[in-house]
Amino acid sequence: MRSFLTVVCVLIAILTFCSALSYFVPRGSFERDENGIIITDTYSQEGVKGIAPWRVITAPFRVFASEDATTIIVISVFLLVMSGIFNLLEKTGGVKIFISGIMKRLHDKGGPVVCLTVLIFMLFGSLFGMFEELVTLLPIIVMFMLSMNMDTMTGLGSCLMAACFGFSTAITNPFSVGLAAQYANISPSDGVWLRVVFFAITYGVICTFLMLYLKRLERDPKISLSYEVDQKKREKLEKGTTVSDSEYKRIFRVYSVFFAIQAVVLTMIATIRSISGLAIPILAVSFLVSGVVSGYIVTKRFGNVFRYILQGVVSMLPAVLMIALASSVKLVMTESGIIDTIMNEVLKLLDGKSKFFAVILCYFLILFLQLFIGSASAKIVLVMPIVMPIALALGISPTIIILTYCMADGFTDVLLPTNPVLLIGLSMADVSYGKWVKWTWKLQLLMFAITVAILMFGVLIGY
Repeated sequence: MRSFLTVVCVLIAILTFCSALSYFVPRGSFERDENGIIITDTYSQEGVKGIAPWRVITAPFRVFASEDATTIIVISVFLLVMSGIFNLLEKTGGVKIFISGIMKRLHDKGGPVVCLTVLIFMLFGSLFGMFEELVTLLPIIVMFMLSMNMDTMTGLGSCLMAACFGFSTAITNPFSVGLAAQYANISPSDGVWLRVVFFAITYGVICTFLMLYLKRLERDPKISLSYEVDQKKREKLEKGTTVSDSEYKRIFRVYSVFFAIQAVVLTMIATIRSISGLAIPILAVSFLVSGVVSGYIVTKRFGNVFRYILQGVVSMLPAVLMIALASSVKLVMTESGIIDTIMNEVLKLLDGKSKFFAVILCYFLILFLQLFIGSASAKIVLVMPIVMPIALALGISPTIIILTYCMADGFTDVLLPTNPVLLIGLSMADVSYGKWVKWTWKLQLLMFAITVAILMFGVLIGY
């Protein structure tokens, strides 16, 4: 609740600031081509005319009747559906049993199982946009690692870090790539090859980091920052689930089919051009229909299925409010006539500068917003309507802007102490924030260097 209120206050402050600008910044406008892209040499300016206060106050409601209403409604409905189904999966043990079932089959495989665990969690984050939901599995993963004579830090790296880094190295992540592509009016599959390469590089980095750590741990277990806590955990180590073996296998089979269906749908969206523009609605319908069917097979009661979905929908309503507030910023700037004026000033500032400079500027802008706004969808709604037209006017492709956004939005989720998911995960693992930073800061610096290098490469090849 505290983090939600912080984000709301930040968005209200930005909205208020933008409305105040209308009393000092002149109105202006660009001509636009048939695709809505601004034509840089057509800017014309009028006088200063402040926006009426009532328009600012009602903006969060009026966005649902604005020119962006369809996009905002689609995004909001999509988030509500996905949250409802993810809650259904959690309540019925879907993800928990699916992943623990895989882990059981890999027990006693040593180092390779760590890399496979990382891959599974990264794929869930990268393909389906799951992060918070996966953190609920952290106690299982930690106990699993302890049972193989590893430590809690390895469990955190294999689960919390892997899920976050997977979310950041988004291949088809609907909450970043999908929503940003909607604003850019492109297919989520556009430019996917570099995102796959980035995913593979990041996966290799995490596995190398964990393998080197495990070698040191094998030589001296006492180097573990969680050594004392782990000794106590091993004394009460419990494995397995509370359901019977037959029930466990049944649920595992049901949700294996569920995730297989989603993988097929994602593949179709990425490969069939004619449906890629409808990626968000198709994915929402796929999750909803197969989720309801899977939930009914597991629970045998539609009442339970819809109750769990409703709980998830209700929990996502604050995010819809954040989207409405974030969308209000563009609406107020558009109605006051200052959005094109600001774009014109930014274009003049960047005139003669390299595309790489502009991309890095975008990177740091999103990193700065990440300090205050953790929600990926809220930041997209806030940033993309302004950044994307400027990027297109500078000849920068929307695919590299989307890649920039994903890189800046995700990795710091397991670094910034303002992120509640990180603090919850560390609390579940009984590891202090200081120990976590000490264990991961070099990795974070390395990932920062890699992201900048990949962005530079993308600009050089015209990605």
